[in-house]
Amino acid sequence: MTLLIAASGFAGLGYEIVWTRQLALALGTEMMAVLGAIAGFFAGLALGAFVLDGRIRRAAHPHRIYAVLEAVIGLWGICAVWLLPASARTLAPLLGTAPSPVLLWSASFLLPTLVLLPATVAMGGTLTALERMMSAAHGRGPVVAGVYGANTAGAVAGTLLSTFVLIPSFGFSTTLLCLAAVNAACALAALRLGSPVQIDARPRGVHPRAAADLRLTGSLFATGLLGISFEVLVVRLAAQMMQDTVYSFACLLAAYLLGTAAGGLLWQRVGPRIALGRAGLIGSTALICLITALVTPFIGELADRAASLGVVGELGMALALFLLPSMAMGALFGRLIQDVRDIHGSVGWAIGINSLGAAIAPLVAAQLLIPALGSWKALVLVAMGYLVLLRPHRAVLRFAALPALLGLALLWRPAPLLVKVPPGGKLLAVREGPMATASVVDDASGARYLEVNGHFRMGGTSSVRSDFRQAMLPLLLHPAPRNALFLGVGTGATVLGGAQMPDLDVRAVELSAEVVALLPWFDHPASKQDRPPIAIADARRFIAADEERYDVVVADLFHPALDGSGALYTAEHFAAVRRRLATEGLFCQWLPLYQLDAPSLRAIIRSFLTVFPDGSAWLNHYSVRTPMLALIGSRAPRPMDPELLAGRFSDGKLRPIIQSLGFDQPIDLLGQYVAGPKSLASLAGPGPRNTDDFPFVTFDARSNVEALSAPPWQLLTTVIGEARTDAAELLDSSRRRTWNDRLEAYWQARNRFIQAGAALTGEPRGPALIAAAAPGLLAAIRSSAEFAPAYAPLMSMARSLLASDRPAAERLLLAIDEAAPSRHDARELLSREFAR
Repeated sequence: MTLLIAASGFAGLGYEIVWTRQLALALGTEMMAVLGAIAGFFAGLALGAFVLDGRIRRAAHPHRIYAVLEAVIGLWGICAVWLLPASARTLAPLLGTAPSPVLLWSASFLLPTLVLLPATVAMGGTLTALERMMSAAHGRGPVVAGVYGANTAGAVAGTLLSTFVLIPSFGFSTTLLCLAAVNAACALAALRLGSPVQIDARPRGVHPRAAADLRLTGSLFATGLLGISFEVLVVRLAAQMMQDTVYSFACLLAAYLLGTAAGGLLWQRVGPRIALGRAGLIGSTALICLITALVTPFIGELADRAASLGVVGELGMALALFLLPSMAMGALFGRLIQDVRDIHGSVGWAIGINSLGAAIAPLVAAQLLIPALGSWKALVLVAMGYLVLLRPHRAVLRFAALPALLGLALLWRPAPLLVKVPPGGKLLAVREGPMATASVVDDASGARYLEVNGHFRMGGTSSVRSDFRQAMLPLLLHPAPRNALFLGVGTGATVLGGAQMPDLDVRAVELSAEVVALLPWFDHPASKQDRPPIAIADARRFIAADEERYDVVVADLFHPALDGSGALYTAEHFAAVRRRLATEGLFCQWLPLYQLDAPSLRAIIRSFLTVFPDGSAWLNHYSVRTPMLALIGSRAPRPMDPELLAGRFSDGKLRPIIQSLGFDQPIDLLGQYVAGPKSLASLAGPGPRNTDDFPFVTFDARSNVEALSAPPWQLLTTVIGEARTDAAELLDSSRRRTWNDRLEAYWQARNRFIQAGAALTGEPRGPALIAAAAPGLLAAIRSSAEFAPAYAPLMSMARSLLASDRPAAERLLLAIDEAAPSRHDARELLSREFAR
């Protein structure tokens, strides 16, 4: 019987994980959308608990009802494979690009409530039926807390197995089918194990002590509200300490469920023998939750050490944050529902009341408490909220005094900052919101950068030129862009870079309002344009709902390991972007090679090529520290004509802008070309695509986190080593004879330049840097004298040596002139300085 109870919890949490992720794909990952989906799920559970309570309580064969409920869940789980994605896709355009928070929450609430109602209502009745079956099997002793604990223990297994095994291996649809098979097994086992039970004739809700019954009802509602609010706030704080991947959330949820399961099972075993009472449990829960708030900043200091241990370290962090408080919550809830069972003969209405509190908890925590108090002080207030459940009586003061004093002391002290400031740096600004904590930090060198949730850097003042090039490359590849849409803003530099293009209408979309609020810290003096309008919305839903057609759509560098970012690399999203392109429209997806592992890169390329079969790959620059690859696709692919491109480069309004970015002549742009469709397909090879149903990148997060500790150029050298850069895939056939040899030489120089940079070890400076880097740079310009990224640094090295080591400067200038005799800079400097 215990195994049956655990299996029921296993399937229930598995469904919740899959369904909430499927909903986020269409409804968006804004906090209001997430909150609405969670509330809808809990509302269905509450309705089922209320509606089915009387029927189950009066049933002589509760095992038969339970079998029917499991069958309904399984059948609807199979239907949801097609029903949920289809209904969500239909709803997104109806919401529009910028729905009001009320509309977004309402839609996100109604969709799962209505579409998943048969399954969630059935789930709401399973625990009541299981409790009656267990009571019949074990006599009249208290069993409710044990049933709750065993069911929640199964939910722990469902969380971990679904997230770490089933979804990464099979995708969402097959996982739902596996969960439906578990439901079928539970139904058959119940019919086999179940037996008739004695009907409890007590009328529901009748109790001589009405005031006590009302207090019990209020306590059940409040524990649902406070418990889930506590979970939301700890998860929000943990995002600033842990890796914030799909596995981070799974570890946190598993730790929370494990604690509640252990608390319920422990109370089942020892509770009746402990003279602690309800007041003692409430006071203990408040105290333990407050102690957790107290030590949370210190736990955060162990985050880097824990991260080195991978998932084990993250699970340890999650247990440190959640285990003890959730055990106290589990014991308290176990006691409360046992009291309800003793009074009413059933637990259905108790589960329903508790689920109602849980349904509104995320909304209260995220939209009221965090904006008003911040996450940490909100956590303290929620922990103190348990004290309100104590009866105002002198006898309970001994349970309330210590947590009340500790809570007041924590509210009085300043909230701790979890933002890490480098030695010698300073924190300039912080914005904390329901979704993210964004901060502006100055490092010791004076460079300013934007950081989200304590460890995701979104650009800064040191990367402005690179950001401008990110915008300009796709805009130059389009023959005559009139409007452009940027997905993702970061510090705003890429959007501002695009706004420099003459006669271009620019729009942008950014998920985080906190990031947008900090953009003034990164206003760039080189920009003569006002910041373009920025819509605060989920990029996927914006693309699905928008009716505009764009000449160019540019997708920023999305951190692939960050939970939710993988959905921006799926084939379905790429197809939605394609529908937003004008007839000659072009889409550019930037990929951070220094944050990706090879399997994720190949999966993204495979997905991209299914939508843009003539896609190509381009580099942003030749830095080995932060290499970036652009996937370029268009509705009407056309070969490049360097002569037409030269005409654009000579435009009087455009030339000063692009020349400062290193685009002096067409070869400077064409030299960034890496691969065409055939070469890209060969690079990607066979394997899975990243799709909505099989989110490979999202669940490859552990490898993408590990990629952060690898040499940043590792994947770049793999790409240039495996990709065959062929002018035939790039150029108009009429131009190949003229340009083929020049480009082949330039690409060879580029690859040697990158390999030379990757071969540098340590951090050489001055003469040591010149000695280490010059041979590779000379090899590059021997391949192509036009390769300015190598020629210009060599000339700078020679000029710097003139002041310190003139013989070395002369030798270097001679070597430069010998390697690239068609250029005259080195020869002229030799003549001027050494009378040659």
